[in-house]
Amino acid sequence: MKPQLENLVQTPIPTKHGEFILHYYSNTIDDKEHVALVKGDVADKERVPVRIHSECFTGDVLGSRRCDCGEQLDMAMQIIDKAGFGILIYLRQEGRGIGLLKKLQAYNLQDQGMDTVDANIHLGHLADEREYNIAALMLENLNVKSIELITNNPKKIEELQRLGIDVAGRIPVEAAAHEDNVGYLKTKAKKMAHMLFESKKS
Repeated sequence: MKPQLENLVQTPIPTKHGEFILHYYSNTIDDKEHVALVKGDVADKERVPVRIHSECFTGDVLGSRRCDCGEQLDMAMQIIDKAGFGILIYLRQEGRGIGLLKKLQAYNLQDQGMDTVDANIHLGHLADEREYNIAALMLENLNVKSIELITNNPKKIEELQRLGIDVAGRIPVEAAAHEDNVGYLKTKAKKMAHMLFESKKS
């Protein structure tokens, strides 16, 4: 049976990047509170700017400099605001799908010399366990015809296409590297094929 979701509540959310409508979804896959922030009219539109952002408590809420998540979230909202329409889907899959506890344990392993991929594997997980089927269902619910995905991750594009989403283009969202996250970013580029440091290549 195909997974189902229901758009239970929509409410305006004013932000520094303008007003969005927050859509709260229930679903038959898990009991997590996945949401979509929508700006403007996206129904039946093509090349809608879309960011699919996985929850990062440390980066999104606390402003941790160990990753680029909080900066990417802010940049994505800015991109959508500038376009005048778009969607930010916020999926509750912390730590690339391994959860907050394991992510914090992985941080300690990284401080002992492992990179972000090896730490996850050492804890018995894959480098990335995120899934995007709920995001695809949200985009179907919002009646989007095609999207431009705000991402540096080619595997995210491939997975959405596999789920039937028309990804018409990609919008880069590369945050600045600094001493606290440069190793993390280099690992994502080298081991996870993320399209980072592209502007610095000859």
